Amino acid sequence: MNLNRKGRAALVLALVTVVGMAFRVSWNALRDIAGAVGADETAATLYPFVVDGLMALALIATLVLTDDARKFALRVLGTYTLASLVLNYVHGLVPGLHADGGTVDWTRLADWDPANWALVLLATSLPVGSIYFGSDLVAKVLHHRPAPIPAQVANAEESTESVSNRSTADLVESTPAPITVEPLRMPDPVTVGFVKSTLPLKPVPVIAPTPVASIAPRPVPAESSRPRRATGRLPEAARSSRPKRTPDQLLAEARQVTAGWADAALTAEGIRRAVHTSPANARMLRDTLKAERNGTAKAS
Repeated sequence: MNLNRKGRAALVLALVTVVGMAFRVSWNALRDIAGAVGADETAATLYPFVVDGLMALALIATLVLTDDARKFALRVLGTYTLASLVLNYVHGLVPGLHADGGTVDWTRLADWDPANWALVLLATSLPVGSIYFGSDLVAKVLHHRPAPIPAQVANAEESTESVSNRSTADLVESTPAPITVEPLRMPDPVTVGFVKSTLPLKPVPVIAPTPVASIAPRPVPAESSRPRRATGRLPEAARSSRPKRTPDQLLAEARQVTAGWADAALTAEGIRRAVHTSPANARMLRDTLKAERNGTAKAS
């Protein structure tokens, strides 16, 4: 436990001691006032706990609550403090309230009727008010949520240094006053005559050229004359300009080419090479030509 905690503990202990002594001093006055308004011996004994006990509860609530709830606790504390002060004052003014070692019987608190009525109303309303205000204060304390405490800086020196550096960087540098530069007059140019030097020049030795060995020719692989296989789709410019033939034109050309062929030589591959067409067209031409030859043979 450090010095700060010891100081707080001593302060709380001193407060409890003062409150306890004040409660004992006010005990007799409040007990006699309760007996004067008609309370029995047990009720008169408990009456000081009702008044001064609620004052202690309001004091604790004042230390815990915040904002509007704290203001409410302060009003309750001030109201019951004032009421206890009035009752203690009346107890000191009225000699009939001082019992000689016993409980005071039912009597008047003042000779003037309105004052007596007001004091009786005050003394009898304090227990009811303790029930209401005490319950409200306890509910406020139980439902109170303290504000979160911000995390402390681990290294205060580094934090102070960073703040000072940032503050120094944010300062606006003062702009120096403009300096007026007067034009400096240059002297007039002076013509100087240059004369060739008559000193003899030092002879420079002649460096013989160093022979360089000739570089033997390296064999270079001959480029292959084999045509490269075309890959991908040929562009339109590289395609043949030969127009596409119709089936009738292909059939006429095939008839002309295969007119002297034997039936055994009439194959799709031979027609394809002779007419230069696709395999599908060659098979179609073969079947057509064979059908024509078979029909002619049957007719004859």
